[in-house]
Amino acid sequence: MKHSVYVRSLRESLDRAQRTEIHLDGFQRAAVLVPLLNLKTGVELLLTLRTEGVETHKGQVSFPGGAVEDGDRDIVSTALREAEEEIGLRAAAVTTVGFLDDHATPSGFVITPVVGVLRGFPELHLNPHEVAELLRIPLQFFAETQRVRREQREFRGRTHDVWYYDTGTQVIWGATAAMVRSLLSRLGMLRPEVGAMT
Repeated sequence: MKHSVYVRSLRESLDRAQRTEIHLDGFQRAAVLVPLLNLKTGVELLLTLRTEGVETHKGQVSFPGGAVEDGDRDIVSTALREAEEEIGLRAAAVTTVGFLDDHATPSGFVITPVVGVLRGFPELHLNPHEVAELLRIPLQFFAETQRVRREQREFRGRTHDVWYYDTGTQVIWGATAAMVRSLLSRLGMLRPEVGAMT
């Protein structure tokens, strides 16, 4: 799809949806960038494999992001700053198009996902202290229901679904998987569940 048309379509899809905002005392505000690569071969999600040396979420697959800092103008600035620090993605290469639902994590963060579109695949430089590997996964992969399973866990006195996507080499789960599902829902790509309950 032509880049400008895709950007406009995605922005309209996100604007139409009612977004869940979360405010919890004692939780730190954070943001991630949900980077969508608009390629001639289709749309891919760009994710990172965190190193074992980072402070939180060691060795997990995640979107580039981190805690809000005093110098950040807004939540978009946080997401773009963190993406540049972690993977060398320049803000000028990203067209931000909207937000997904906030997510609270057991590690004490409330994360706002900022959706951004990249035209093609830009030159990137990984921060070796934070990012072990960059993952490019077709968005369609996440819409294939045989790739997903779920568990139920307790968090803040309530039972929540925790989703898992197995790529064959990595497992994407927790808040990152929930954000992916939020994106799929906005795009009308979330199919009836057949994921196994375990």
